[in-house]
Amino acid sequence: MARKTDIPSSYYGEPRKFDPTFRGPIHNRSCTDVVCCVIFVIVILGYIALGTVAWIHGDPRKVVYPTDSHGQFCGQQGTPNVNKAILFYFNILQCANPAVLINLQCPTTQLCVSKCPDRFATYLDMQYNYRYNKSYWDYYRQFCKPDFDNPSKPVAQVLRDEDCPSMIVPSRPFLQRCFPDFITRNGTLTVANKTNFKDGLGKTRSVVDLRDAANGITSLLDAKEVGMKIFEDYASSWYWILIGLVITMVVSLAFILLLRFTAGVLLWLIIFGVIAAVGYGIWHCYWEFSTLRGKPDADVTVSDIGFQTDFRVYLQLSQTWLVFMISLSVIEVVIVIILIFLRRRVRIAIALLKEGSKAIGYIMSTLFYPIITFVLLAICIAYWAVTAVFLASSGDAVYKVMSTQSNCMYSNLTCDPETFGQTNVTKVCPGSQCTFAFYGGESLYHRYIFVLQLCNLLVFLWLVNFTIALGQCTLAGAFASYYWALKKPNDIPTCPLFSSFSRAIRYHTGSLAFGSLILAVVQMFRIVLEYLDHKLKGAHNAFARFLLCCLKCCFWCLEHFIKFMNRNAYIMIAIYGKNFCTSAKDAFFLLMRNVVRVAVLDKVTDFLLFLGKLLISGSVGVLAFFFFTRKIPVIQEEVPSLNYYWVPLLTVIFGSYMIAHGFFNVYAMCVDTLFLCFCEDLERNDGSSAKPFYMSPGLHKILRKGDQGAKLYTGS
Repeated sequence: MARKTDIPSSYYGEPRKFDPTFRGPIHNRSCTDVVCCVIFVIVILGYIALGTVAWIHGDPRKVVYPTDSHGQFCGQQGTPNVNKAILFYFNILQCANPAVLINLQCPTTQLCVSKCPDRFATYLDMQYNYRYNKSYWDYYRQFCKPDFDNPSKPVAQVLRDEDCPSMIVPSRPFLQRCFPDFITRNGTLTVANKTNFKDGLGKTRSVVDLRDAANGITSLLDAKEVGMKIFEDYASSWYWILIGLVITMVVSLAFILLLRFTAGVLLWLIIFGVIAAVGYGIWHCYWEFSTLRGKPDADVTVSDIGFQTDFRVYLQLSQTWLVFMISLSVIEVVIVIILIFLRRRVRIAIALLKEGSKAIGYIMSTLFYPIITFVLLAICIAYWAVTAVFLASSGDAVYKVMSTQSNCMYSNLTCDPETFGQTNVTKVCPGSQCTFAFYGGESLYHRYIFVLQLCNLLVFLWLVNFTIALGQCTLAGAFASYYWALKKPNDIPTCPLFSSFSRAIRYHTGSLAFGSLILAVVQMFRIVLEYLDHKLKGAHNAFARFLLCCLKCCFWCLEHFIKFMNRNAYIMIAIYGKNFCTSAKDAFFLLMRNVVRVAVLDKVTDFLLFLGKLLISGSVGVLAFFFFTRKIPVIQEEVPSLNYYWVPLLTVIFGSYMIAHGFFNVYAMCVDTLFLCFCEDLERNDGSSAKPFYMSPGLHKILRKGDQGAKLYTGS
């Protein structure tokens, strides 16, 4: 077999020479990337100023409460509409689609009411029946303008002045707005058991016209009903969900502690446990598939029944279990193939994981650092969300001319409701109105609201990435203190985690901000590309779609490469205290000089840690499944009554995975730090009494064996 061309080590930088004074993370440091640190501080101050300005000009009530045609909030305390929290549309037939309704762009009068109408009626019928029974007017006037109290006024004038709606239809509130109460009976769309109704203008209309005017509302109402049931399930099962998450936390902590003493046995148990669990899943899916295959109703395909709010319907189909079985079989085959070809590398990764468990055992405080990261991320997310809402609700009420005539020359022009009646707009465009459209303004601040929203998003991404970078640098410094202690644990410094955190904040805020800014800019580009892709979904330009797809792929690869480089750069910063660019260059060349070891350990350790997260979350998920489906006889009576058992089940599984991910992320950072320190140790030292290795003898032995095996494997 032909040998590969050797690349000189100098191509990737010279290995570090022995330094007898080096004893791990350097304590005598200086501030790095000061310019970026100053810019970062200025941006944070500007971000606070932006939030303050948005707080002054914004009003979240504009988002929370619907607004009538006069710009008044429905249901707002201290106003005449305090008991009128629902928005009513005079003529919903003039509204084209639900997006128009929700965005308050429907060209008809909008009024705040206390309840939606519950019957069909027209103003003409009300006026006729009013002669004999005054109660007809008492009911109908709820949906007229508050200052109108003249039921004898001619119908033509009432409709011209928009004093009352020409008709009302049975409705129910959704998103605090009245929408027709559609019900399908025997495949026929009805409203209050009727398929036709009078529109108050002398015509008989079909319920289908209402459906077309409010296209999509039926599915939204179904979604609301599902949402209410999900909320009820959370309300009745939150206690048991919390217990499941606590169990996950305890199991994850115990698992990492056990790795210190039984890393090899435990990791192999994980591997075979996952294989056995997936195998059981395949058998169970086959059993369900074979059971349902003979039933006539079970042969229906998923596409035939479409989307169903009750997901248990899908479990009655044989096709569902066939898809599950095939998916699990593919996963099982992939896992087995990986283990067959990487069995030697798995043993090397286990040795490194065992060393990582020792480090975590000596610095237990690192397991609780993710809580700090979570709190900081929660603050960033909350501040960004609040600022975005206040920015979106900034400005004064803007009124525009709304006309039912498509050729009206005044349509969408700004108007003043106080003087609108004195203009000739209603003469040129009969039936037009000066209706509230949105909140905005003509000032410099209001013209750049969109730009400020983009700045809000960019700074948010910057802060989130900085928070993650701070955690990575802090953990790397703590674990490097462990590795470079010659006599463990005696030489490990006091409070290594706090010392590392202090160094990162005091000296390297600029470097962390620099790296996180690069990543934030790339993520911002990805968000813009996703937005453009969403806008171009209906386009027929195949080349534009292809180009956009290529750009999305490139930026996805770029983002993941930058994340990988940043992570290793932060480790070098934590050890040597150099600036970001120098640390990133040193980390890159160090990895290139040890590219075989990187290939051996990086993905293998990630794979093992992923199996650990999968086993923990899967085990807790199986326990939750048996509990919520009442298959544990001992505690059947304690199970709450649920609409959808999968709601708490999926919550427990997802929450368990995130908790295990938090614990194992500390573990992954530990392994990455120890690996880079190991590579540095090999280049600095030779194992002699003058230049002793800092790694443990067992780790050095198995990694040396792995190097020899890798060389034989590659033919080098």
